[in-house]
Amino acid sequence: MPEKQTIERARRDKRQGKSPSTQAGEFVREEIHHIREGKHGARSARQAIAIGLNKARRAGVKLGTPRGVSERTRKSAESASAHAGEKPSPARSRAAHAALEHESRSSASHDALSRQAKRNARLRGAAARSRAAKKAVRTKGPVKRRAAARKAARTRQRHARS
Repeated sequence: MPEKQTIERARRDKRQGKSPSTQAGEFVREEIHHIREGKHGARSARQAIAIGLNKARRAGVKLGTPRGVSERTRKSAESASAHAGEKPSPARSRAAHAALEHESRSSASHDALSRQAKRNARLRGAAARSRAAKKAVRTKGPVKRRAAARKAARTRQRHARS
């Protein structure tokens, strides 16, 4: 079950007219926190995100079915949406949690999430990456922009040395 705070944040996003994926982001964020604090693990960053999205669907966030994924994944997403608002079966919940406890915690590390984001961005193509970068610059603000520029310069310097 998602935490009350998470559901409240997602509802606030909905009231503000934000997209379903933004609302679902709250559940993904919660899942990442759970893995980092050691409640359980995940096999990969992609699985951690999938668990969060599934929780969002079960909580009633109107996420569409994913495009370009396997039939099994699509069925799983449809099933989660169909069972929105229902309490999960305790036996299944325990079994899933027990399985996740054996997985590593490093799947929610900054590195792993960064790799996942970059891999996904590459799949979307150069134009989408460029648009995202331009939007990031527009919405960052002068103070953060200066900090980002400093960090980029440091990174360039570090890569030049190696």
